[in-house]
Amino acid sequence: MAKARVLFSNKGYGKTSIKDIARACGCEASNIYNYFVSKESLLYEILREEMDWLVSSIQDLEADDITSPVEALRLLVNNHVKLTLSYRRLSRLLFDDELRSLLPAHRKEIIAYRDHYDRILRKIIRRGINAGDFAEVDEKLIGYSIASMIVRTRVWFRPRGRLSTKEIADIIFKFILNGLRSDRSLQNQTTSPNMI
Repeated sequence: MAKARVLFSNKGYGKTSIKDIARACGCEASNIYNYFVSKESLLYEILREEMDWLVSSIQDLEADDITSPVEALRLLVNNHVKLTLSYRRLSRLLFDDELRSLLPAHRKEIIAYRDHYDRILRKIIRRGINAGDFAEVDEKLIGYSIASMIVRTRVWFRPRGRLSTKEIADIIFKFILNGLRSDRSLQNQTTSPNMI
């Protein structure tokens, strides 16, 4: 799967054959077919694994009404950035570019994962609005913007660059939080003795 992820990213799904994947793995195409019935099933497993990891890493936040919305948002951003910039970053924008290559049933399942992620993120944003931590915003649009910002880090991130994954997650979280802050939360922040 790791070799296929790289090939799909570099050559494109359509231009990558099972023979290319087998050659990269040092085996015959028949060996690949022992585990995957088709190239499409391999793409599906790559996308399913990534989405499953992402959703399962934040799923507890969906029913969590105890963790503050700000902390829940921080956890979500950290987990998403960590996944996006892990070894899976080699898949670049496979989700966006190759979702159309999946069979309808597989596409529907991957989209269901994405929708689950979106629901969790929107719920956190709505909780923050209701608590007065975040300004009144269109949580659907803001959710899409947050996810897009995180996913695009795959394009420019370099493992040996000047910032670590954690530093990038912290910067993105602070940027998002500053954009979401309500007037009331800003007033509380400026009058807090800890801010002096």
